[in-house]
Amino acid sequence: MDLTATAHEWWAMALLALMLGARHGFDADHLATVDALTRFNTAANARFARWCGALFSLGHGALVVAVVAAAQWAAGEAQVPGWLDVTGAVISILFLFALGGLNLAAVIRTPPGQMVVPVGLRGRWFAALTRASRPWLVAGVGALFALSFDTLSQATLFAIAGAQLGGGHYPLLLALLFMAGMLVTDGINGLWVARLIRRADGLARTASRLMGLAVALVSFAVGGMGIARFASPAFEQWGEGKELAFGVAVVLTVALAFAAGLALARSEQGTASARGLR
Repeated sequence: MDLTATAHEWWAMALLALMLGARHGFDADHLATVDALTRFNTAANARFARWCGALFSLGHGALVVAVVAAAQWAAGEAQVPGWLDVTGAVISILFLFALGGLNLAAVIRTPPGQMVVPVGLRGRWFAALTRASRPWLVAGVGALFALSFDTLSQATLFAIAGAQLGGGHYPLLLALLFMAGMLVTDGINGLWVARLIRRADGLARTASRLMGLAVALVSFAVGGMGIARFASPAFEQWGEGKELAFGVAVVLTVALAFAAGLALARSEQGTASARGLR
C-alpha cells in the first residue's frame, strides 16, 4: 500500500467533509429553521436564543454520526450504487430550485419596512417544531431534520469512503468533520439572526435582504450546476476533482453576505455612537 497516497487521499477527503458540512449549514432549510427557532426564543430568553443554531446543528450532526456508525459494518469494500447518486442528485436539484424560487419570492414580496425571513421546505411542513424552547428539544429538531434522503445518503457515502480509506475510525472522523463544518455555519447563523432581531432597524432589514438574495443565488447556481452535469459529459468531466473548490465557493458566497450584513451593522452602530457624542 502506498502510505503517502493514502495520507493525501485522507486529507483531501477530510477537507471535503468539513466543507460539505459548512455548505450544508447554509442550506435554506437550515437557515429558515434556525431563524424560526431563534425568533421564537428571543422574547423569553435572548441568551438561549443565540445558541439555537449550534444546538440544532449538534442534533443534526449527531444523527449523521449515528447513521455512519450503523452503516460502517455493512460498507466494507462496497461501491456507491449508481441509482443512489442519480436519485440523490435529481432530488437535490428539484429542492434547490424550489428553495431558490421561494427565497427570491420572499425578498420581492417582503415590504420595505420588514425583515426578510428565510424560507425552507421542511420548516414549512413542520412549523410546530420551531417552537421548541429547551436545549434538548432544539437538538431534537435538528436530528429530525436530518431524516432526509439527502442527509442519510451523505452519511452512507461517508461510511463507504471511510471504509475504502482503511475502515476503522475513518468513517466516524469524516462524519465528525462534516458535523464540525455544519456547527460553525449554523452557530454563526443563530448568533447573526439574534443580532438582527435585537436591532430591528433599517440596517437589519437591508442585511436580511442580502442574505435572502444570497440564499436564492446559491440555490439556483448549485442546482444549475447539477443540471449541467447531467446535460454535458464534458462539464461533468471538467468538474471531477473540483468538489472542494465548489464547496468553498458556495460557503464564501453566503459568508460574504453575512460579512456584508455585519459590516453594515458595525458602520451604523459607529455612526450612531458618533452622533451621540456630539
